[in-house]
Amino acid sequence: QVQLVESGGGLVQAGGSLRLSCAASGRTFSTYAMGWFRQAPGKEREFAAAISWSGGVTVYADSLKGRFTISRDNAKNTVYLQMNSLKPEDTAVYYCAAGRFGITPRHQNEYNYWGQGTQVTVSS
Repeated sequence: QVQLVESGGGLVQAGGSLRLSCAASGRTFSTYAMGWFRQAPGKEREFAAAISWSGGVTVYADSLKGRFTISRDNAKNTVYLQMNSLKPEDTAVYYCAAGRFGITPRHQNEYNYWGQGTQVTVSS
């Protein structure tokens, strides 16, 4: 069992930055691939980024490449999402997820555990 708690969301102006954190419980964090998803108002939840259990492989949604960076610290049981050059269309609830199988899963059904989400609002 893995419990995930996101933090770091908030209100930021367009062009600004935020770093989201996701703290995981349990001793097996380092064996899970981790992902970030987001859900904008009125839209379905979508993939943002994923990182392999070792941190050696990362993948991103095409629209986020170059602006978002996913990383992890297995000693702290934490995964991060650094978000730069934020745009109003990045406004969403951001969720982290842990996947037991796969290297860098992109699909929601590949993840076993989910956090409650953290709100990110980007003002224009």
